[in-house]
Formats: sequence, structure tokens, C-alpha cells
Amino acid sequence: MLRDSFRALRLAWAGRTSTYDQQDPSLSLPRQLASSRDALPPGWVIVAHFYDVESGRLDLEARGQGTAHEAFDLRIPRDGGITDLLAEARRPGRRFDAVICESIDRIARRTYYGAKIEHELEQAGVALFAADEPILLSGKRATAILTRRVKQGVAEWYVLEMLEKSWDGACEHTRQGWNVGRPPYGYQAEPIPHPVPARRAEGKTKTRLRPDPVRAAVVRQIFAWRVTERLGYRAIAERLSQDPDRYPPPVSPDPARSRDCWGYSAVLEVLRNPKYTGYMVWNRRASKKGGRHNPPEAWVWSPRPTHQPIVSHQLFAAAQHVAPQRRGSRSGAGLNRHPQTRRSYPLRSLVTCELCGRRMRGKLRRKARRDYVYYACEPQRSLGRQVAAHRQPEHPASVLVRQDLLLRGVLEFFALRLFGPQRRALLAQDLPNVARGELAAWEARVQALQRTLADLQGRQARLVRTLEERDDPGGALFEQIARRLGELHREQQAKLAELRAVVAERPDADAQSVDLLGLLPLVTSDRLAAAPEPLLRALFERFQLQVRYHKPQNRATVRVALSDDSLGGLLACVDDIEGGEPRQDPAISSAGAVSLVRGAPRGAPPQNRRSGRG
Repeated sequence: MLRDSFRALRLAWAGRTSTYDQQDPSLSLPRQLASSRDALPPGWVIVAHFYDVESGRLDLEARGQGTAHEAFDLRIPRDGGITDLLAEARRPGRRFDAVICESIDRIARRTYYGAKIEHELEQAGVALFAADEPILLSGKRATAILTRRVKQGVAEWYVLEMLEKSWDGACEHTRQGWNVGRPPYGYQAEPIPHPVPARRAEGKTKTRLRPDPVRAAVVRQIFAWRVTERLGYRAIAERLSQDPDRYPPPVSPDPARSRDCWGYSAVLEVLRNPKYTGYMVWNRRASKKGGRHNPPEAWVWSPRPTHQPIVSHQLFAAAQHVAPQRRGSRSGAGLNRHPQTRRSYPLRSLVTCELCGRRMRGKLRRKARRDYVYYACEPQRSLGRQVAAHRQPEHPASVLVRQDLLLRGVLEFFALRLFGPQRRALLAQDLPNVARGELAAWEARVQALQRTLADLQGRQARLVRTLEERDDPGGALFEQIARRLGELHREQQAKLAELRAVVAERPDADAQSVDLLGLLPLVTSDRLAAAPEPLLRALFERFQLQVRYHKPQNRATVRVALSDDSLGGLLACVDDIEGGEPRQDPAISSAGAVSLVRGAPRGAPPQNRRSGRG
């Protein structure tokens, strides 16, 4: 098309600059346009302007969709972005004959997408020129294409290298314990002179975290409520907002969003932030995806604690386990807000099916002219019975257990194993077996995680060998392997963090567990049975009661946790049961560690087939 002469041509200019936090579009885009004009032969003129303020590494489908250019007074007419340029190039009545850019890497920062855009333009009969390349109309393109592809490969390599170095620098920054961004609630930023002399001379600093003398106690209280009572985020926020002087709410950096009370999201952010364990953690949020949360396996942890912890690693892990157990269940006892609700369930959200792990829900059934309350586990009927049976062969279509029998067994367990006169002797008798079983399970879990880490390391090594042994002229294999290596690295970091948490939770059952149990008062089974449902519900939540029902064996397993953190609230709850009247919830001890958490001992003799066993 353009081989005959340097006849006057109409051109479209294609410009791009990175996001405005990386470059200044008001300087970069006018400079690109001026460079493109200076390279034009006489008589050639730019008649259309297409430019974007965005990353050149975006997928082609996502290009040209941003509005970042609207934040600048660029004084360059804009006919659209790269997608608009391609769309007009395909139209018969387009305004231009060719496209020019300052440099080929302005089209895209990935070789694949740059070559794809160039190919689509060629298919439409539109040539793509670059101001820093010779403009040849002779038709000889072999050397020019080779040079262009080398430049595109170098540009992509440069970006990848900068990203990798930036990532490695951020990881090292985290390993050394430096904080990024605002300190989380409960901590203060401790400024440290910048280690680089030139930046230190400019007054630059780095920051480490130190506990806030007032707000650190609030963080401990939030974790204590979450773990010992399994309160929901909104319930915790309401409790905190009742005493803002004692529990000062967080201050938003945006004055328009500031509020004088606690909110759901503020409590959620506290409970999710692993920095309270003393470890520095980075990459919890995606910087280029709207700040959304990354999965835990993508987080980067410091190898050891770098600042004073506010809560222990065990308490933080226990708080993370609460959400799956109570998802969709409200806090406290009583009826829910639905106008048709007529009944409450004292074991709501506390009973799970041992066959599938689903939480069993309460339901009412009429049998022999009497109403019975059951807890039921019914697989999703939309899947079909054959599909559900194939996935879980032992699971019946419907698993039901009567509430009165189940509750009777749970209360007998409490009366005998927790509040009975022989509880210490029973626990001391069963403690060796419990300790051996817990230690064996712990060792098996540690070994499994170590095998997983070894497998991940081997898979990474095999990918690197594949890249060394195979040619990759197009770069597609390198891109796929680099992406997979990143996924394996994130998975490896997640498993390392999980291994650290498991190692820190090594079971250490000993005589102290017996002593802790001995601090509880004596309560008769009659008193427990006569207690109103709100008091029983509070007792179950403070003991972190878990009931697992096994249908084939018609057996229920009861598990409770007793800790020094929850002891004060437990004693007050038992006093309420003894007195028969509920009273104002007391403040819970805000100790920073769950140092003595023990499951219920095994072997409790049941009075019926559905009684609780520890």
C-alpha cells in the first residue's frame, strides 16, 4: 500500500503512559506527540489522537477502558484509546492511513499484545511506524521486524525485571520488619531515620510498630470476645460503641468517612490483621485491583517476630476459625428477626454432621401428634440424590437427631466433666491418652506440611529446568512458567506460614490443665437443666462448645475449650446460672495468649446413646 512513494499520508498518533502514580502524563504524552511529529516525512500529518493513561501490561480486552486521563489538563484532543484506534482502523471510512507512536513499547509492554495489535492493523491495511525506527516504504521489512521484536522483548524483560526486583525489595523490607502504610489500630508508628544517608539528609524515615498504650488493650478485648464468646462482627462493634471512652473507635484518614463509633468493617479489619501477632506481613491487599484482599497464601511474612505482639499466634489462629463455624448465624440467644419465627434453638450453630462437616440446622417435626425439635443435615437437593450419594456414600439423604436427647447428653457432660466433684480425677486419668493422641495428630500434620513444602520446591525446580532445556523464541513458554512459578511461590509462602502456626501450637497437656479445671465451681445437673436458654447459650459459647453427630454410630462427640482468658467470664456466667437471673455481661480478661486450651477428656459414660463424649 505504502511502497510506491513518500506521498502525503494521514496518520493517527498512538500514545500511552503508565498510571499517574508512576509517571506524569502532562509531561510524557506531549513529549511523545512532539517526538512523533518530528519523525514524520514532509507532507505527512497527524489527523487523529489516541492515547491512554494505563499500564501497558493489561490484557488487550481491558485496554482503553480507564478514565485516568480525565484527571489531567493535557490539551491534546483525544479520539479514544487503543481499542478505539483498532475499531476505526477496521472501518472503511477511517480518517487515517497509518499509525505512528514514539516507540513500539508504547503500544504494549507485552510482546504478544504488541505483535497482536500490529497484526490487526496490518490486516486492516494500516501500517504501524515508530518515531525511533527508520520509516521504510520499500517493502523490505525483515530486518525492521527483527529489530522491532528485539526491542519489544527487551522492553518486556525490563518491566519483568523491575517488577521482580520491586517484589524482592518489598519482601526484604517486610523481612526486616519495616511497616508499610498506616499502622493498624492498636499500634503507633515509631519513626526510624532512613538507613540511606541521602534520604536521611532529606528527613526521610522508616517506621516500625509499637503498641498503643490505650488501643492495644482494645485489640486484645476484641480477640477475646471473638474467641471466647464467638461473637459476630456487628455484635462486637455494638458492644465497643457502648463505651467509646474505654474503647476509642478508629479514626478514618478520610474526614468525610469519619464516624464516632465502631463499625462492622473496623472490627473485621482488626480480626483479620496478622500484624498483631508480632510478625510483619505484606501483600494482604492487591495494589492494582481496587485494593481487594489477597488470599492468605499470597501474603508475605517476616521469618520471625519484628515488633511487640498484642495477641498470640494461637489466639489469632483461633479467631480465624470462628467465622467458618458460625457463618450465617447470629450472636446470642432468642428468636431471629424474621416475623414468622416462632422458636429458638439452644444448640444453634453448635452441631455439625461428622460425615460431611456441614452445620446442622434446627427444624420442627410432628410425630405421633407431638412436636419434636430436631437438628438436621440434608445435602443440597439440587444436586440430586445420586450425585450426593456418590460424593459421600455413607451420608443418608437426611440426618436427624432429636434436640432433647442431644441437649440432655451435653448437659450431662457439663455436669460430670466440667462441674462435677470427680472432674479433676477424670481428666487426670484421661490426660495421658489425650496428650498422646493430640501429639500424634500434631506430628502427622507437621510432617504433611513438610512434605507439601518439599513437593512445592521440587515442582519449582522442575519448571526452571524446563525453561533451561527448551527453546522459547516467542516467549509464551516463559510467560506461562513465570506465572506458574509465582503461583507456586505464593502457595509455598502460605504453607510456610501454616507450618509456623502449627509448630507454635504444639500440644502440651499437663497437670496445669487439671488445675485450671479445678477453678470452676460445682454445679448440679438439675441446676443446669433448669437454667433458661439465654444463660445456657452464653455458657455454651464461652466454653466454645462443638458437637459432632455421627449418624451410623448414633454417637455425638462433645468438645469444649477452657482457657485462662475466658475463665473470668465463665465464672460470672456460672454465677448467673446459680442465681437464676442473667445480669450485665462483665468485662473479659484481655490477656494476650490462650495459654491453656484443653479439649474435653474422653470416655464420659453416657446415660443414653446420644449423650456427649469428649
